[in-house]
Amino acid sequence: MYDDETSQVIDRGQYEGTKTPWDQETWRNAALGWARRELAARGLRETGRLGVRLRPWSVLVRIAVEGSVEGPTAVWLKANPPAGAFEAPLTAALARWVPEYVLEPLAVDADRGWSLLPHGGELFWQFLDRTPADPRAWEEPLRQYATMQRALIPHTKDLEQLGVPSARTTALPEVFDEVVQFIEATAEPAADPAQLHALRPLLLELCAELAELGIPDSLDHSDLHDGQLFHPEPGRYTFFDWGDAAVSHPFCSFLVPAGRVRERYGPEALPRLRDAYLEPWTGNGHSAAELRRALTLATRLGTIGRAASWNRHFPGASAATRTAGATESARSLLKLSPDEPLF
Repeated sequence: MYDDETSQVIDRGQYEGTKTPWDQETWRNAALGWARRELAARGLRETGRLGVRLRPWSVLVRIAVEGSVEGPTAVWLKANPPAGAFEAPLTAALARWVPEYVLEPLAVDADRGWSLLPHGGELFWQFLDRTPADPRAWEEPLRQYATMQRALIPHTKDLEQLGVPSARTTALPEVFDEVVQFIEATAEPAADPAQLHALRPLLLELCAELAELGIPDSLDHSDLHDGQLFHPEPGRYTFFDWGDAAVSHPFCSFLVPAGRVRERYGPEALPRLRDAYLEPWTGNGHSAAELRRALTLATRLGTIGRAASWNRHFPGASAATRTAGATESARSLLKLSPDEPLF
């Protein structure tokens, strides 16, 4: 929808009735004023219409700019709800710790959960769509992502101090309990609570076995699909959109890309990509069999991270939005059962 009064193209997707702070003039003026001041400080000026994408979990504004040495381009203003406000300082911290793997923000306002991000280039799904179907295209980004995770292991406490949710391997049962409470609190429970509670003994077993294997916790993106990384040039990948992230077992991250690969190329592609992801983890005292077992366990446990992310909404989310989130959370938790397919 195009708004003539404010020169905005508004995209609400399936969430026409969703409430976001963008609908408040005071907030909108403050966010855009901040972004424009930051742009001006860098010699950039706004051109054209704003492209506004509104979802219950984020406000994303595309701002066309000119004045850079590359010529006309765009930057992105992102605002997160309170439960995801950590993404702004996290983005800045990652640019310091692992700059070769992430976008460097132009500016962040950590207190308000605002980020101003540069254009990152071609999205990975766009690259996949215009090249011959070959699951091996996923191998290098998975290697680089795993390498980044290993580099972040010493920063896990720093990540938690930034506000990144703690979902460490040994604490996943507590995270599970919180998600179940969220599901039970909805007006229309999305699953039989007894069915969910019955999964807890299995969850304890999986967590204990995974912890015993001794692979340290790190940063879990929790939603690493082919639209969450850029492929700006051959051999280079940058990872972004950390609003669902948590400090957890790093191998939990394999759940989402494995599902996308299976859907696009078939299950026969998974063993090769599993080994590509595990390659950076070799040489740390674990056998190949132990790494593969850990990946199997963590991929199943990654469903908890997916479930937890569905409760990170802006304040005032409608009952329909909360119910939809609880439904998705319940679906994810039920996949803890070995009787349920992960993908």
